[in-house]
Amino acid sequence: MAEQKQIADEKKRKTSVSEFVNQVRAETAKIVWPTREETVRTAIFVFIFMVILSVFFLGIDSLFGIIVRTAIEFLQ
Repeated sequence: MAEQKQIADEKKRKTSVSEFVNQVRAETAKIVWPTREETVRTAIFVFIFMVILSVFFLGIDSLFGIIVRTAIEFLQ
């Protein structure tokens, strides 16, 4: 029981501002930024995928619109 309290107290320990800044700098140094080519390639892929999905949902929406209009005309 005392061991769990000690672990809990260690987790609650506050970090100083300088220690926090050092931790942030250490984590920031680990970041691997994409190259310009990777960024452009990814942006083109997202744009193409967006166009494909837009056309797909336009088709689905149009199909459902036709079905609903046909059902309404049939019920009148």
